[in-house]
Amino acid sequence: MAVQADRVMALEEWEERWNEGRIGFHQPHVHRMLDSNLDKILCGRQQVRFFFPLCGKAVDMKWLADMGHVIVGVEFSEKGIKQFFEEHGLQYKEEPVPAVPEAKVFKSSDGKISIYQCDLYKFSSAIQGRFGAVWDRGSLVAINPCDRQKYATLMKSLMDKDCRYLLDTLEYNPEFYKGPPFLVTEEAVQALYGEDCDIELLQAVDALEERHKAWGIDSLLEKVYLLTLKPN
Repeated sequence: MAVQADRVMALEEWEERWNEGRIGFHQPHVHRMLDSNLDKILCGRQQVRFFFPLCGKAVDMKWLADMGHVIVGVEFSEKGIKQFFEEHGLQYKEEPVPAVPEAKVFKSSDGKISIYQCDLYKFSSAIQGRFGAVWDRGSLVAINPCDRQKYATLMKSLMDKDCRYLLDTLEYNPEFYKGPPFLVTEEAVQALYGEDCDIELLQAVDALEERHKAWGIDSLLEKVYLLTLKPN
């Protein structure tokens, strides 16, 4: 990880990727590890409020909303947000966010999906309360490694006491690829969340695809963890 510790991407670089269509991180289908572990997040609960950090235009949001859950996402790219609503044929409205100057929120007409267009670190529980579930895919692995402690502190502050947080990570040899997505080891997850959360490794799968070989790596392990707040 030390080789990636100083790697920094500005928000403008992510915006550029969206504008140029360089969004290899986007998946056009529901993520298999969300699908296979959904029961462990829901635990029989209905109308769960899900938080999607750095949501992009993830189709998982529509899939969960169609089940009756309520979705709140944060994404810096306005283009990505608009593409999400347009590609799903959803009517939406744009509103300012009084608590965050220059931020906007895009809401579906049925009110089930709200996506905030802003810097993630300007979002807080003061804006939308706390959540019963989190799906963190392509978020912790995408943020600058130097910001991880700040990120984890924010995420824990957004968890309601019964929150079930599904965290998706990637492991590979960082000597061969500088990221993003960045390497996030089990030890890193423990260091960031272990003091406040119980952590359970639910699944680990070989995720290497042909496109990843262009990164110079020959192995890619995808892991998904379930995080729950420890009782006070």
